[in-house]
Amino acid sequence: MTARPKQLFIHPIRITWGDCDPAKIAYTGNIPGWALDAINAWWEEHLGEGWYQMELDLNVGTPFVRLEMDFRSPITPRHRLLCHVWPERLGKTSITFRVDGEQDDTLCFEGRFTCVFIEARAFRKQPPPKQIRDVLLPLLPDSGQS
Repeated sequence: MTARPKQLFIHPIRITWGDCDPAKIAYTGNIPGWALDAINAWWEEHLGEGWYQMELDLNVGTPFVRLEMDFRSPITPRHRLLCHVWPERLGKTSITFRVDGEQDDTLCFEGRFTCVFIEARAFRKQPPPKQIRDVLLPLLPDSGQS
């Protein structure tokens, strides 16, 4: 497991009975959605706006180009799922977020989620706008830029 940064954003998710499959654990298909919800909450916390506002108000889209997840332990409704979110790497036109999901101090999943910055209306790749880059740079690990 990669070391988490000291300034860590944690997004809690309430898992319910309806989120589970016949094995009485969270349906696997829900887990990437919870991670994406946590990343959107990270944007809201750090930029003041989530994906909806970024797209419509700032003309900045961030479509995903890669999702990677390792599952470590089952997720159940017994405890809140705490999604630890941080930017792990900033490229010239992309960003990779790390999301670790834990319940009751047990690591349930680790994920990396890479998206590309685009001009939303033109659907054309672009570098992250300055206001976004200024938010991201102080939060990246020392080797996070490339």
